Amino acid sequence: MKKILIANRGEIALRVMRSAKEMGIKTVAVFSEADRNAPFVRYADEAVCIGPPPSAQSYLQADKIIAVCKNLNVDGIHPGYGFLSENADFARKVKKAGITFIGPSAEAMDMMGDKLSAKATAKKNKIPMIPGSDGAISDLKEATKLAKEIGFPLLIKASAGGGGKGMRLVEKETEIEEQMKMAISEAISAFGNGAVFIEKYAKGPRHIEIQILADNHGNCVYLFERECSIQRRHQKVIEEAPSSVLTPELRKQMGECAVAVAKACNYSGAGTVEFLVDDKLNFYFLEMNTRLQVEHPVTEMITGLDLVKEQIKVARGEKLSFTQNDLKINGHALEVRVCAEDPANDFLPDIGKLLVYKTPSGPGVRVDDGFEEGMDIPIYYDPMIAKLVVHGADRKDAISKMLRAINDYKIVGVETTLDFCTFVLNHEAFISGKFDTGFIKKYFTPEMLTDSGNENDEALAIVTSFIFSSQKETQSNAIVQDVKKSKWRQNRLE
Repeated sequence: MKKILIANRGEIALRVMRSAKEMGIKTVAVFSEADRNAPFVRYADEAVCIGPPPSAQSYLQADKIIAVCKNLNVDGIHPGYGFLSENADFARKVKKAGITFIGPSAEAMDMMGDKLSAKATAKKNKIPMIPGSDGAISDLKEATKLAKEIGFPLLIKASAGGGGKGMRLVEKETEIEEQMKMAISEAISAFGNGAVFIEKYAKGPRHIEIQILADNHGNCVYLFERECSIQRRHQKVIEEAPSSVLTPELRKQMGECAVAVAKACNYSGAGTVEFLVDDKLNFYFLEMNTRLQVEHPVTEMITGLDLVKEQIKVARGEKLSFTQNDLKINGHALEVRVCAEDPANDFLPDIGKLLVYKTPSGPGVRVDDGFEEGMDIPIYYDPMIAKLVVHGADRKDAISKMLRAINDYKIVGVETTLDFCTFVLNHEAFISGKFDTGFIKKYFTPEMLTDSGNENDEALAIVTSFIFSSQKETQSNAIVQDVKKSKWRQNRLE
């Protein structure tokens, strides 16, 4: 494999390119008009514009991407995450075109991409399952009867869902009809598939996932777990590895279950098996993500492995160079997602220019990002700016290091999740490890985030913007007014 195309954008495109270059592999970027000046475009050996900013007209254009591969003699495609990464039809087209898809087979994607199919596979392999419907359910009477048998609270979930879309919490019988209609409608809108199912909502749930890696020669290992319970709107904000609650015995049990799921669908490459763990440490299968995860760096930090390099090695037919017994947990890692969102306004996305953008550094600190100072945050894509990752000798050391790194991270021009992450890391529930996916609902209110430092940061941004743009005196008067009324807050998405 001498040349690969990265069918993605931003920080993950740049992250994949760096590993590829270390392996002596040339890289090709595809980009939308909105990303023309992005760092990942400049970093690639070759770059091709494939369409306007909306992803449906650019990053989701499978045929255009394959055509670029043929024109530039590309050997393989790395899909990153999001966009086409779990699209089985795309994987089939890539294979048919004679190009290597750096990921699992289309058949494995089909089996695991649909939650109902994945649950059936897990159940067949005796993986612990949370009580719920065996298949899609649309009849209200049937749903009500099943709900009474399962007990409240319960979740209605989209079969083809992800990222919290098509998911509804039902706490009493009178809510079933309304929440089912909303879940079905949202599922159709987001995935083109209105199938939903019902499952029991566990008490004090923690979201813990197991990273697996498999080759094409029958070998499969688990690379331990990631704790992903700090979430807003069912989407992760802070991840860590290892989890503070798993015992070595439970870790081994969950890891072996994850491997069993992977082998059941003849999986190859990197994948993640997600579990729900209740307040009594019972674990239940949730789903399998057939791609690299956003939070994969924390696993890399504690294992010393480069998961992208391992993906590429597997895709070109190599055997895993290590066994389960060779793998050990080294220290503790934390990742916070630095998103252009306003935690004080229900985490709604924010837009604007990165007037000041300075990343932290130092031993054990890693920043995976795709932006530079002066760039605009586009409204067309996910609002994540960067992933801030730290590695420490233990959990206490990692938390201290992360707090320092967050303090050293300077972003002015948009609201971000950094202050919220500081709040979480300083909270007793997080420090003690006694938290679950309901952390925000239990402990957080917007008033808990102070505005200390905001006025100084905004003043700095205004001065920086003024100096670099050489604005006229009349323009500066307008800028001074912005110190008082914060134009960036006014620009939040409603």
